[in-house]
Amino acid sequence: MTVNSVLGFINGNIYVSFIPLRKVTGLVVYGERILYSGDSEKAERLAKSLNGSAINLEGLTVMPGFIDTHMHLDMLGVTLNTIDLRGVESIESLKKRLKEYYEKHPDSSWIVGRGWDQELFKEKRWLNRFDLDEVISDKPVLLERICGHAAVINTKALNLISEHFNISQNPNFLKDNHGDFTGVIIEDAVKILREYYQSRFSEMSRMLLSGLKYAASMGVTMVGFMSCDTSSLRILQILRETEGLPIKVRVYLKDAYLNALSNLGLRRGFGDDMLKIMGVKIFVDGSLGAHTAWLSEPYDDLPGTCGIPVIDVEKLRETMYNCHKAGLQLAIHAIGDKAIDYMLDIYSLLGNDFSKHRHRIEHASILRLDQINKIAQLGLLVSIQPHFIISDWWVVKRVGQRRVHWVYPFKSMVKNNIKIGLSTDSPVEPLNPWETVHAAVTRGSRQKIELSKYSPGEALTIQEALHYYTKGAAYFFFEEERIGTLEKGKYADFIIIDKDPLSIDVEELLTIKNLMTIVSGKITYRDGSLGYIRF
Repeated sequence: MTVNSVLGFINGNIYVSFIPLRKVTGLVVYGERILYSGDSEKAERLAKSLNGSAINLEGLTVMPGFIDTHMHLDMLGVTLNTIDLRGVESIESLKKRLKEYYEKHPDSSWIVGRGWDQELFKEKRWLNRFDLDEVISDKPVLLERICGHAAVINTKALNLISEHFNISQNPNFLKDNHGDFTGVIIEDAVKILREYYQSRFSEMSRMLLSGLKYAASMGVTMVGFMSCDTSSLRILQILRETEGLPIKVRVYLKDAYLNALSNLGLRRGFGDDMLKIMGVKIFVDGSLGAHTAWLSEPYDDLPGTCGIPVIDVEKLRETMYNCHKAGLQLAIHAIGDKAIDYMLDIYSLLGNDFSKHRHRIEHASILRLDQINKIAQLGLLVSIQPHFIISDWWVVKRVGQRRVHWVYPFKSMVKNNIKIGLSTDSPVEPLNPWETVHAAVTRGSRQKIELSKYSPGEALTIQEALHYYTKGAAYFFFEEERIGTLEKGKYADFIIIDKDPLSIDVEELLTIKNLMTIVSGKITYRDGSLGYIRF
């Protein structure tokens, strides 16, 4: 639905920006852009003088739409249409949930789920294929761990994938002491299974659209779609032409497509305001949850490993250089401090100042002070996921008290003038921005997360969190002059919410409800309770 060509919003609590903090009471939208931002009475007169309408907000809060710098739109769409295993506390309860889903979806060719965490299981062990075989043996099953870097498959899926790929010598298909496959898979093996079943989903278009609509309902107006494949990009282009996209999408393709992008001469920013190609996503290591994030010293709770790199140093150097040369933005997944060392060494070879290229580090979960200084010196951007603090409630056990001050050092990055952007890595973490803001501000203190005791000084203020989720995040996509604030001339990307985030208790952040989402002047989500506002 499109709003009137001219529409005024009056008597509102309207945040134009969060840093600097600027509020107004009136807003006028003309087509796709903001025509006026200021006094309510003037906004009403202006709208009516241009034959538009004026909507009385009656004190409701308006703010720029959230910009999620790092998420996985395809995986979100799949997750919304498969089994949610977050919070499952035992293997037995997981099996029960799996059986219930199986019985309700007899026509499913694959049984897919995500969200389990072995740290929560009362059995104190990992899932294996035999657990799944007890429930489902006639259809392939793939259940991804919450981080997406590990999964478990049943024997049916194992046999199916072995018909198409040589997995006998692939170390990412884990084996037991007898040399038999356990059904646990990590890193590249997860990608192989994920791509295999997704390529056979005839409903991926519907799933992608459901992910887009869900994002709009959460008040997210732009996303950075990480590790996008050509199939998803093709579907997004078709949706763009047919149904229209409810939010703006900025695409970072898998590094496998770098040569194709380069040969076609497609540089950063190719596309239009709703859908653009930005660059390439590269992985250096895995995740803390799967003990595959690459640390400079062994894990405290698994001293036999420091994690693993998932790319050869020469391959990483070549990919980074070619991407940089091709005019594409680098987005590099690096969680452990050793992985970050590895990446920064190569960045240093490419040049001294990346501010005009705005190359990115994704996650940077374990970050030493010397690395913070180096990142600031190079002008690199860091995309952070504050809700990792809640999901990684065990992180002190992982890295030990000596390294705990290196974990998610958000404030230290801000103090050292590193440009950060908030995100969720959804569906790894909930897409709801208010859960992300709450985690950034509390660092899990309300949930008694152990990390909060060691690093309370790394918490962001609510104002900072909202800034780095709006204008600060827009910088990641070279869009800070177009979106992220509600200033005259910028795109009308904003949301209407039921509470003022800067005037409520921190715990009330989690209760904020999105009532309406407007993207480039179009209403892309409207809550049913918003009955008295008429367009």
